[in-house]
Amino acid sequence: MMTSSPPRLAVFDMDGTLIDSLPDLAACADWLLLQYRLPGISPEAVRPMIGDGVAVLVSRLLDHAGPAAARIDRAEATTRYMAHYTPHATDHSRPFPGTVETLAALHAAGWHMAVCTNKPVAAARRILQVMELEKWFVTVGGGDSFSVRKPNPCHLLDTIAQAGGIHARALMIGDHHNDVACATGAHVPVIFARWGYGRPEMEAGATVGADSITEVPHLAGELVPA
Repeated sequence: MMTSSPPRLAVFDMDGTLIDSLPDLAACADWLLLQYRLPGISPEAVRPMIGDGVAVLVSRLLDHAGPAAARIDRAEATTRYMAHYTPHATDHSRPFPGTVETLAALHAAGWHMAVCTNKPVAAARRILQVMELEKWFVTVGGGDSFSVRKPNPCHLLDTIAQAGGIHARALMIGDHHNDVACATGAHVPVIFARWGYGRPEMEAGATVGADSITEVPHLAGELVPA
């Protein structure tokens, strides 16, 4: 008797892929710097700092501030950032245009979906819930869900396993070189999200690029046929 294959699994990065979170990340970055009596920062300056988790973002903010920030304890600054960001994470952030329609189309085609993000899992789940996106995803693999995080391929592989999938029936969608690197290392095809925050050179190594999230259902179907 033939057994059916596991469902296809589309794994999405979060910031810059599903959600335009720059407004709130940048507002909190500006707030943090001002708390330390450092010059503020613009959203465009924060954009390239996103993608490696909160601790790295805060470290980059303090590096950007120059020698005046050398005295600041970075762990304490990260804690302060998260304490302020968590209740304000959805003040101005929104799903990218076409996100809900894309998730609905994938669901209708029989795909399961998951999130793999370097953002702490509790914060990620709260944002998805507030934006009414949580229902589409079978699991969320956050930056603190496992012992590793992107670009380590085990972050993606563990998220796939947690979702009940297998890597041979999965693909990754993300806007950062971390997404490309972890998918490549996991031998999973990856769609580079050109609509996100990643610089154009970060697409290197991706299986294919997409200018809009609305292209994902078609490309996903080509990469992992039913």
